[in-house]
Amino acid sequence: MRGFFNIRRVRALVSVSAVATAAALVPQARADNLTDAMIGAYTSSGLLEQNRALLRVADEGVAASVSGLRPVISTALNIARDYNRTGLGAAGARSSHSTGASVSVSLNWLLFDNGATRLDTAAAQETVLATRQTLVDVEQQVLFAAVQAYVNVLTQQDIVALRRNNLRLLQEELRAANDRFEVGEVTRTDVALAESQVAEARANLTDARGALLTARATYEEVVGRAPGTVSTYPPLPRRANSLDAAQALALRNHPSLRSQQHAVKAAQLTADSSLRDMGPSLNFSATASHGELHSTDNSSDNFDLGLSLSQTIYAGGALASARRADLARLDAERGALLSTQRSITSNAASAYTSFETAAASLVSSTERVRAAQVAFDGIREEATLGSRTTLDVLQAEQELLDAQTARLQARATQALAAYDLLQAQGLLTAENLNLAVERYDPEIYHNQVRSAPAFVTKRGQDLDRVLKALRKN
Repeated sequence: MRGFFNIRRVRALVSVSAVATAAALVPQARADNLTDAMIGAYTSSGLLEQNRALLRVADEGVAASVSGLRPVISTALNIARDYNRTGLGAAGARSSHSTGASVSVSLNWLLFDNGATRLDTAAAQETVLATRQTLVDVEQQVLFAAVQAYVNVLTQQDIVALRRNNLRLLQEELRAANDRFEVGEVTRTDVALAESQVAEARANLTDARGALLTARATYEEVVGRAPGTVSTYPPLPRRANSLDAAQALALRNHPSLRSQQHAVKAAQLTADSSLRDMGPSLNFSATASHGELHSTDNSSDNFDLGLSLSQTIYAGGALASARRADLARLDAERGALLSTQRSITSNAASAYTSFETAAASLVSSTERVRAAQVAFDGIREEATLGSRTTLDVLQAEQELLDAQTARLQARATQALAAYDLLQAQGLLTAENLNLAVERYDPEIYHNQVRSAPAFVTKRGQDLDRVLKALRKN
């Protein structure tokens, strides 16, 4: 019993030392949890900023289409100087010159195009809705990357602590082997085995420290700052009660599916527009001009109004080709929608199964650690009594380390699987997680720009201020 008590005392001291050293590896000024990591990723992500800008590009597509049914006003200023020379020789030659200037204002207005432009506007609006859903999907990717980075730092941190604890225990075993060798209880082979295990443990600890540094660098890349004290696994989000429920949620909520549904509608409207392009169009035009001839002080004023009805009768097959191409794009988008539905259903099933498997694996790993700990304690006690060899102790220690490492990995896998399931269902968003961030509202810019305001209008100036604020942020 005395030997067993000493062993437990050594292990307790080693565990305390390992925890203290692991804490020293990370900054103590700030504690981080998973919510902090996701908030940092959301507020600092360049990928999100990129896709928000792309969404504003799609918003401008609506404005550009709306402007197609508005008058286009342009002005022109022309100045010309004429120089004429007539006759032969110096005596009979005559020259004259004049300077003229004119200014004109013209207006062109598409009054009717068989509804093609309105369909193009509706298609642009569907493209905006599709792009919004793409932004939500990117948001999910950014937040899941934060979850991965957080869990990886925490796991590598714990592995470093395990490796250090393993090294301390093996060093203690090496000292014990040397002491027993001195009194003739073991051979030189036992000492050499212990030395080999200590050397391997040092190498493994070095590798673990390198992996931790890599994990911290990845965290800083994803979150935008170095991690603080990371010490607790994230709480697992609520999950669907069954596989069918998980798949149903995914089909209702996943942004990829919603985006593709809007893409199909946009392709259908574009195909309808190409058919309308074959019809007639009616344009109104007006021109006002004023011209002056400086040499004669003559001036002229002109004002023209006109209506033109036009229709392309034959364009070498270009209109029919455009129509067929738009129908082919519609078929392609419908095929992509079917593939997306199947992919989302499959991903939800895979994520749900992975979580169930990880949960069962964690239970088994915990039981394995308990059994390995009991076996190690017993074998080490038996070794002090001479009924076990040094090799037996080393093997038991390795089994305990493997079991503890497997438990850490199973816990990390379960946490990642839980959030992967949330992502597969389209629920890994700042809104659904209720993150304390200033969420990007796509309606603000869209509502300002959808009426296609000009720079000189009040709405145009308000829009310019909104855009400057967005670019500054």
